[in-house]
Amino acid sequence: MSAVGHDKGTHLRRRRMEVFAFFLLVAVLMPALAVATVGSYGLTVWIYQSIAGPPTK
Repeated sequence: MSAVGHDKGTHLRRRRMEVFAFFLLVAVLMPALAVATVGSYGLTVWIYQSIAGPPTK
């Protein structure tokens, strides 16, 4: 008898879920995080310049 959680079906299912989680992170979460980071920086600069005025020499 095999131990609980060590049969081939469970291992294959776990591997499939790990690959799915990896692709979810790479294809969805990281691009969304990059867009949110750049967007929040741009919003911060825009709000600062609307209060302090444009940069001058």
